Amino acid sequence: MTITITAFERSPDRGRGLARDMRVRWALEEVGEPYEVRLLSFKAMKEPAHLALQPFGQIPTYEEGDLTLFESGAIVFHIAERHAGLLPVDANARARAISWMFSALNTVEPPIVDHSLARILERDQPWYEQRLLSLESSIRKRLDSLSAHLGDADWLDGAFSAGDLLMVSVLLRLKSSNILDDYPSLAAYVARAEARPAYQRAFAAQLAVFQAASAG
Repeated sequence: MTITITAFERSPDRGRGLARDMRVRWALEEVGEPYEVRLLSFKAMKEPAHLALQPFGQIPTYEEGDLTLFESGAIVFHIAERHAGLLPVDANARARAISWMFSALNTVEPPIVDHSLARILERDQPWYEQRLLSLESSIRKRLDSLSAHLGDADWLDGAFSAGDLLMVSVLLRLKSSNILDDYPSLAAYVARAEARPAYQRAFAAQLAVFQAASAG
C-alpha cells in the first residue's frame, strides 16, 4: 500500500527543512520506503477533509491503507516500529532510543519553538528582550545537558536512531540564531546527521516543493 503524507503547498520556512513533514520524509528515506505527498494550502488545512485526518488542522498526516496518523513524532515512531533501521533490536537500547524521541519533542523542542516564534511575532512588544533572554536561558540549560551526555560520541546512544532523527530535527531550528555555535559537539552532531544520504534526499524533496511554488 502506498504511503501518503501531507505537507505545505508553500512552506513558511522557505524550504529550509524545518516544517514537520521533513521529519517524516527523513524517516521514510532512512528505512527505504517510497511515499507520495499531498500538498495543502493553508485554507485547505482548515477544511473538513483535512480536519478529519488532523483534528488541529496541521501537517503532516500519514495515510497507509486504512491507517491514518497525525503528529510527526507519532508518525516517525510508527515508521521506526514497522521498518528496520531506526530502532535498535536490543530491547533496552530500543527503550532508550524511544526515551530520546520523547525528550527531543517534550524537553528540548518547546523552548526552541517559543524562541523562534518570539523572534517573529513579539519583536514590537515591550517585553521582547526580556522574553528572549528567558527563552535563551531555558534553551541553553537543555543544550548544556544534551552536550554533556553526547560528549565525543557520534550519536546519542550507540548507532543512529529515531531519537537522533527527532533531536536533530529540533536542533536545526537553532540555525537562525547563534546559540548552537556555542556548542561545537552539538553543531558537529547536527552536521553529521545532515550529511546522511537519507537526510539529503528528504531535504531536496521538500525544497523542490517550495522552489516550484515560488516559481509558479
